[in-house]
Amino acid sequence: MSDDANTTLALVASSAGAAARPEWTTAQRIVVKIGSALLVDRATGILKTDWLASLMEDVAALAKSGKEIVLVSSGAIALGRHTLKLPKGALELEQSQAAAAVGQISLAHAYQDFARQHGLIAAQILVTLGDTEERRRYLNARHTIDRLLALKAIPVVNENDTVATTEIRYGDNDRLSARVASMVSADCLVLLSDIDGLYTAPPGSDKDARRLDLVTEITPEIEAMAGDAGTELSKGGMKTKIEAGKIARAAGCDMVIASGKVMHPLRAISEGCPATWFIAPSDPVTAKQRWISGQLEPRGSIVVDAGAEKAMMSGKSLLPAGVTAVTGNFDRGDVVIIRTATGHEIGRGLVAYAKADTERIIGRKSREAAEILGFEGRPELIHRDDMALNRAHAKK
Repeated sequence: MSDDANTTLALVASSAGAAARPEWTTAQRIVVKIGSALLVDRATGILKTDWLASLMEDVAALAKSGKEIVLVSSGAIALGRHTLKLPKGALELEQSQAAAAVGQISLAHAYQDFARQHGLIAAQILVTLGDTEERRRYLNARHTIDRLLALKAIPVVNENDTVATTEIRYGDNDRLSARVASMVSADCLVLLSDIDGLYTAPPGSDKDARRLDLVTEITPEIEAMAGDAGTELSKGGMKTKIEAGKIARAAGCDMVIASGKVMHPLRAISEGCPATWFIAPSDPVTAKQRWISGQLEPRGSIVVDAGAEKAMMSGKSLLPAGVTAVTGNFDRGDVVIIRTATGHEIGRGLVAYAKADTERIIGRKSREAAEILGFEGRPELIHRDDMALNRAHAKK
């Protein structure tokens, strides 16, 4: 790897035992994602109570210091399948839903019991894809979590796997936690993982793999490093963590990937443990931009030319004339990724036309759109107020 590449990737020598980063010490609202593999013993299907006790002790210490903590927890299906004595391996959809229904009760009781030991109140919140994508439901969920935090409760969030079939098949709590962090305007997102950060290559198969301590921009090189760190109980992997980093950073939230395979994992972060930090741009982010950048699944992509890219970064809307290609299957009002000709993501936005109409007007003047389409639409393909851009890209 060249020196220039090292600079781009923000590679810093590891420093175990160093002081906590300022992003951690100054964060007031923290979202912590906990995966199934950390909570549930893979061989027995039983909850790792000692580990959960140590985590909740850390949460209590952070709460006592004045920080607000939101937990995004997996584990319901893993616990429920054991209780129901379901077979090992992949479950059918209905089996997963049944396991989730049983496991959610056990998981909620466990959090409640350990929270009470420290004088805390745990609150369960089950969300679906629509709760983050539909604006009114998004705001309702945000207000509920805000009120719980004001009342000094610890919200424990999970996907509502008993009804949300899409999440069971394709979902992951890495991106869910990033959407929650965006929703509640968190300062820091913690992804507790079975690996202590992002490496230049899979550390289990490459002896020269090095952990990145600091990522200041998610470049194509960073994305290329994302190997699969998932397990049977953890649907995630490094690719979904990188996607979570994009969502969090776009919302102005720092993110850290740290090992959860230790007791007291949050205390370890406070003590400067080895980890990878994804630092958010310092530009202020509006509430609407947080919502746009925190969408679960963009419905497509729009490729722009250099002129359009420059115009958007200077604060202007995206016009049809500046678009060179579109992909996906989106409708009017859907979120799409905005990419450069080289494929680099520079932002996301709410598109004003469905894909079929967009394809007919790209590269054309706005005044020509009505004649081409047969109806009068907006002159902008994506209005500047409907964009969430990566401002760090503009400064390059």
